Amino acid sequence: MSPPRPSGQYISDRRRRTLQRRRRTVVVGGIVLVTVVVVLIVVNVSSAPGPGRNASNTTSTAAPTNTRHGTTPASVTSSSPVTSRPSVTGTRAVGTSRLAAVESGVLPWTLAQPLSREVVVSGSGSGSGSGSGSGRVVVLGGLTSGSASTASVATIAVPAGTPAVAGLLTTGTHDAAGAVLGRRAFVFGGGAASSFSTVEAIPLAATGDATTASVTGQLPQPRSDDAAVTVGRTAYVIGGYDGSRADAQVLATTNGSTFHVVGSLPVPVRYPAAAVVGAAIYVFGGEQVGGTAVDAIQRIDTRSGAITVVGHLPQPLSGAAAVTLGGVVYVAGGLDGTADASTIYAYDARRAKALVAGRLIAPVANAAIAAVGDTAWLIGGESGTTPTTIVQMLKPNPKFGVAGLPGAGSPYYGQKLLIADRGNNRLLVLDDTGAVTWTYPNPPSMPPPPGPGGFYFPDDAFFIRHGTAIIANQEQNETIVQIGYPSGKLLWSYGHPSVPGSSPGYLHEPDDAYLLKNGNVTVADSDNCRIIAVSPSGSVLSQVGTTGSCVHDPPKALGGPNGDTPLANGDVLISETHGSFISEYTQTGSLVWTTHLPIGYPSDPQQIGPDLYLCADYEHPGGIIEFNRAGQVLYQYRATSGIGELNQPSLVELLPSGVFMTNDDYRDRMAAIDPTTQALVWNYGVPDVPGTAAGSLSIPDGFDILNPDGSAPLHPQTG
Repeated sequence: MSPPRPSGQYISDRRRRTLQRRRRTVVVGGIVLVTVVVVLIVVNVSSAPGPGRNASNTTSTAAPTNTRHGTTPASVTSSSPVTSRPSVTGTRAVGTSRLAAVESGVLPWTLAQPLSREVVVSGSGSGSGSGSGSGRVVVLGGLTSGSASTASVATIAVPAGTPAVAGLLTTGTHDAAGAVLGRRAFVFGGGAASSFSTVEAIPLAATGDATTASVTGQLPQPRSDDAAVTVGRTAYVIGGYDGSRADAQVLATTNGSTFHVVGSLPVPVRYPAAAVVGAAIYVFGGEQVGGTAVDAIQRIDTRSGAITVVGHLPQPLSGAAAVTLGGVVYVAGGLDGTADASTIYAYDARRAKALVAGRLIAPVANAAIAAVGDTAWLIGGESGTTPTTIVQMLKPNPKFGVAGLPGAGSPYYGQKLLIADRGNNRLLVLDDTGAVTWTYPNPPSMPPPPGPGGFYFPDDAFFIRHGTAIIANQEQNETIVQIGYPSGKLLWSYGHPSVPGSSPGYLHEPDDAYLLKNGNVTVADSDNCRIIAVSPSGSVLSQVGTTGSCVHDPPKALGGPNGDTPLANGDVLISETHGSFISEYTQTGSLVWTTHLPIGYPSDPQQIGPDLYLCADYEHPGGIIEFNRAGQVLYQYRATSGIGELNQPSLVELLPSGVFMTNDDYRDRMAAIDPTTQALVWNYGVPDVPGTAAGSLSIPDGFDILNPDGSAPLHPQTG
């Protein structure tokens, strides 16, 4: 666990004691996760066993538990935010040629060893298949650490990441092209010390069956750095290099043994990206033999044989990956000169334009990609010149926006994001491009509240009054404030700055202050072990729990409450850190239900269904938990290493876009997690590097989003 960092103003002895108490709570209540590691030839992945899954066959760099089985239940979906931007259905905006943006992220499992320049095909046979994205991909050959070519063939079950040995190629190779014909995966050319002309095939066998590839024929001449696609029952080999010059010929084969020349590329390239729409093949970028990347988009009409340049990428690009999803081609990564590209383009064939549709979390080049259902899997690749173990996913998601428009690829597309940047003692508002549009305090026009602490320790913050104000609790400053937005004017406050207490008008570490529709404010007065409702005039109207009695003893006492979420029925959902309990109470203190969760530190619970609840587990590694009133954990995200690992997340919400967002406090970032694939699909802030510059945070401790119409979709039941 990272030690807490000073705010830049002061840290009191009481603050140190509080942090020590929280550390003890985490240590005592923590769950020790034991993972079983099984190393296979190609991949090393992890997921906690679900129903019918044998844990002994699961390997680990992370330990997520996912009972969604490739689908998101209706209880975790919601309508799109109100927005003036184009509505999108499927992969196209309604009534326009606009294309859906892409949701893309890094999986919580990785390959067992670094790999790039490999072949990847769908394990479901010809084409990408259909469905939600559950299935297999087959990984063939590639370049490993030390610039060694491998002959390994393995399958990976997606999205779980379960690996299996599938066989061997006849020889180690990398920079080959691959395609599927019938029930066989074909590998065309490639190379090691020199380029090969060999064509070999391996059956797409059932899981657990391993076999050795067989040579089916020879290309007309050696060819590496090529691409291949399948159209109907024919595979096409495109671009490449014979060791001295680019090979412009486009070859076609139905059996991997005999080839005929379709035509020649007007712009001969190696390392192109290629994908299919209908009977047309689109070839994106690539590299000339001299090493210069090109921006050409070339089209191969497989019916007429015509090959033409139909457009240009926004910038030269080589070593990218292309895939067709929902009838639209998406191009990801590559080298845009000397740097790895993070941009994902959607290709609008009607206008012959490549539109920005999103970003890769991990920019890579020379990776391989395959589609399974509605999701593409980008395997390995190179960061700089070094092969990586990272696996990424891409899928069109209309709720992530419209390709070519600002904010495309954002999980809060069309909305504003409020962040309580606690370690920097500030509030930030971001637009959907990630640009900071508002900062508080911002003297002299927006000075901090009066008092010795100024604006200190903003623990949570929420939009209120139809987006015209913000309520924030300053936990270590012992106050609640309401601030005009965007004016920054102090509208209301409760508590005495830097003076804890339990008498009327005083607080002791207030947490999660909400404005109710009747104008009252409810707050978890944590160290006083009570939930109180305060009137606009500052009178305490009601209380749940007994002041100073900090044990779970319902309905009389609460054990360290740190969450008090208002519910649609007028009740309040309370989390207790002492003993890990979640309870529902009426505002007058009557217990509705209570349950114990098998986690160390529940934080800020939310209701997302009739008997479905969500909370953060404020531990390291931290977790995202779905549960019911019986205390059964129905879903869990808990990566134990890598970029997806969380460190004491204190709030998690289900966004209208269908993904979880959390403030990952002690990794100094905001993060969004796809519930189905468990991929990290977005983050803001530099992981583990606190800062004040644009793009940086320090211990973010709360957030909210705002629709263009002024509504707050995460807590519509509040004022």
